[in-house]
Amino acid sequence: MDKKQTILSFIKKQKLAVISTVNSNCMPESAVLEFGETEDLELIIDTFTSSRKYKNLQTNKNVSFVIGWDDDITIQYAGIAEEVKGDKAKKYQEAYWNKNPKAQRWETREGITYFKVTPKWIRYSDLNKDPWNVFEITL
Repeated sequence: MDKKQTILSFIKKQKLAVISTVNSNCMPESAVLEFGETEDLELIIDTFTSSRKYKNLQTNKNVSFVIGWDDDITIQYAGIAEEVKGDKAKKYQEAYWNKNPKAQRWETREGITYFKVTPKWIRYSDLNKDPWNVFEITL
């Protein structure tokens, strides 16, 4: 079994995730959002510069996600967020919009920005199997 491919295949089927960031008082803050992904298991999100997550990511680039919860399969994901702008943003925006085409309507909205998240640790859990199929990868 190719662990990276198993993770990527599952992520590609999901539309929503929960992201957690940490505010300046070291308190966690979470939100449900749409996301995109790359073949390298990077996650792409959009947000407004007025959002809590944007403000949090300005001081602490560490993020975590939970992806999936239906059908007893889930991914826990920890990584480092990087704001992408200009020409560098285009490839990530395209990956995001391919998965979330309606999100492209925000492209010209003032304050919209994009982040790519590079994974550092991922746990895949499929509790449908006996024994459970649970594994981790560190990147």
